[in-house]
Amino acid sequence: MSATASAAGRDEDETRAGGVTHLGSQGTRYPTDYDPSVLETFENKHPGNDYFVKFNCPEFTSLCPITGQPDFATIYISYVPGERMVESKSLKLYLFSFRNHGDFHEDCMNIIMKDLISLMDPKYIEVWGKFTPRGGISIDPYCNYGRPGTPWEDVAWQRLTQHDMYPEKVDNR
Repeated sequence: MSATASAAGRDEDETRAGGVTHLGSQGTRYPTDYDPSVLETFENKHPGNDYFVKFNCPEFTSLCPITGQPDFATIYISYVPGERMVESKSLKLYLFSFRNHGDFHEDCMNIIMKDLISLMDPKYIEVWGKFTPRGGISIDPYCNYGRPGTPWEDVAWQRLTQHDMYPEKVDNR
């Protein structure tokens, strides 16, 4: 196959996949510092339905901005999509890009949430990080967002004020 035909085939594949380029690619680049440019979206085929999409990312790592020591967490991302949805491989690459990024736990969770809001304009989103202890203390920052002027704005407030009313017993982190 000629280079032109090969490029045309790739363009056709990207159009069919809605612009998603990481999924199925053999040339995936794994960024080693914070890189929101790897995030990709695809069209939500059910924008009239309200439904949750949840990602569980048990291998999140970042660095303490003061000591440079690694921090480990499970990240939970739940959202109600609008017109666009985040592609899961691009999300994996994005979360991996925090590996050498130095920021506090709370900052990482808010950065992730804001990047995803900017990317796909969801109706609702929440990001919860459950970090393993360092120095005998675990930190579990939670942030959320509901699209202003919609019922999801009220859901965000309710979930924020009640998200940890029944905290889990933490004895093995």
